[in-house]
Amino acid sequence: MKNIALLLDSDAIRRALMRIAHEIVERNHGLDGVSLVGIRRRGVPLAKRVAANIALIEGAAPPTGVLDIGLYRDDREQRPFSAIDATSLNPGLINGRVVVLVDDVLFTGRTVRAAMDAVSDFGRPQAIQLAVLIDRGHRELPIRADYVGKNVPTARAEQVRVELEEVDGADQVYLERASEGDES
Repeated sequence: MKNIALLLDSDAIRRALMRIAHEIVERNHGLDGVSLVGIRRRGVPLAKRVAANIALIEGAAPPTGVLDIGLYRDDREQRPFSAIDATSLNPGLINGRVVVLVDDVLFTGRTVRAAMDAVSDFGRPQAIQLAVLIDRGHRELPIRADYVGKNVPTARAEQVRVELEEVDGADQVYLERASEGDES
């Protein structure tokens, strides 16, 4: 049996993404030369939402791309049947631009490392920044997010679950803890 705690409801997700949008605009002094790249799966709708929020703030949205990092993962042998989804990046979205990678949860940092490798294959960005909805700690690589919706200290055995309307039919983030005596 699992113990589940709600971390963010739909309003909290909306507010976090609006704050991230404001921080991106402020840090980069506007939109000039900024691109957003969503990491498949849930990073894609998050990137689109952040871009829409930036459009509300600035009157225009930054260009947005989609990145599947399946071929760049260091655990491909453990996930041999993972489908590879479409990536929509072109050098114009990357070269000489500030690329903001967008993902749902930052955990060990391995997904972000794979995303940085993939972006480098598409072009040479001026800089790469990272925006995540949840930072749960436990980094295995020296990677940190530039923009964070919520920091959630977790135990390694806990799971952070992000559900988004576009993928799951609802907007919520919750923490799953194994109950005492639960071996799963």
